[in-house]
Amino acid sequence: MIQLASIINEFPERFFQQYNPLPSHKQALRAMSQCRKQHSPHMIAQCTNNSCREHLYVPHSCGHRNCPHCQGHESRQWIDNQLEKQLPGQYFLITFTLPRQLRDLAWRNQSLFYSILFCVVQELLKTFTRNDKNLGGAAGFTAVLHTHSRRLEFHPHIHVVMPGASINQEDKLWKRKSGKYLYNRKAMAKVFRAKILKAMTENHLPIPANTPGKWVVDCKNVGKGNKALIYLGRYLYKGVIQEKDILKNENGMVTFRYFNSKTKKYQNRTVSGEYFLYLLMLHVLPKGFRRTRCYGFLHPGSKKLIKLLQLVLRINSFRMNRQIKERPKITCPACGAAMKIVKTRIPAHWVPAHCLP
Repeated sequence: MIQLASIINEFPERFFQQYNPLPSHKQALRAMSQCRKQHSPHMIAQCTNNSCREHLYVPHSCGHRNCPHCQGHESRQWIDNQLEKQLPGQYFLITFTLPRQLRDLAWRNQSLFYSILFCVVQELLKTFTRNDKNLGGAAGFTAVLHTHSRRLEFHPHIHVVMPGASINQEDKLWKRKSGKYLYNRKAMAKVFRAKILKAMTENHLPIPANTPGKWVVDCKNVGKGNKALIYLGRYLYKGVIQEKDILKNENGMVTFRYFNSKTKKYQNRTVSGEYFLYLLMLHVLPKGFRRTRCYGFLHPGSKKLIKLLQLVLRINSFRMNRQIKERPKITCPACGAAMKIVKTRIPAHWVPAHCLP
């Protein structure tokens, strides 16, 4: 397994010379290159066993949301929170994909374009749910922005996990759709295209002359929604590639593997080291931009409503009384007891040489 930090430390000059990285890219590379390394800041952990009192110097994690080492606890917590909000009904995974002809424009206007994507998807699904003859009410759904393909190319799209259900605002009834059909994909694609182009015009963004007439929106039934939420949650906070998928770093070239959804097999891709870093930086979101958002009756501000629906609809789930999972404990190497952090951040040069990992 090739460590990502080793690649970052080997190709920074060539990457900076050939590409023009943004300040957020430099910050991401600097953070990931120091994650849990000897030269990074450390924490002091102390054994909770009074008869032991062993001390341990632990390298600090960078905490960057694109780092493959970090955010594991946050990822599990997000999955638990989403599963806790599940309601009866068939769930659907809807994917809104931006055409290739608009991707360069989206990359050069990331904050604005990503915001447009979320706004358009929200309006579209709320309108379709309100106008549906079987639902005719307020929708609830979770939207997640992905910017990468399996080959790590820039490929912005939004995944939506949505129950085929609604709350009627007039009679306050919970309505569900039966069967494995939600909305017409072609109709959603037409509306999606029209709303995106309208928003681009309103925000003075040029519409490329080669913009296609047909766009792609996919909608499929995912049962109770558990697997779809877990799939999205696992890749939400851990960057775009795992270190186990980086196979080689030789002669200035990096080889990584990716899963080909058509052949159902892993394939290898070899690129130069600086281009590999460029592929990673394509997916660093603007500072403060949230990748996931919940709408309607699944909004974070609707916790009481969700609990009421689960009570009225008689959902027997252990998650309703779930305890928030704590971060994994650091165990004492001497006695095996749990250790607690007594000092959170000290410079690496303050750590005794014999204590460095």
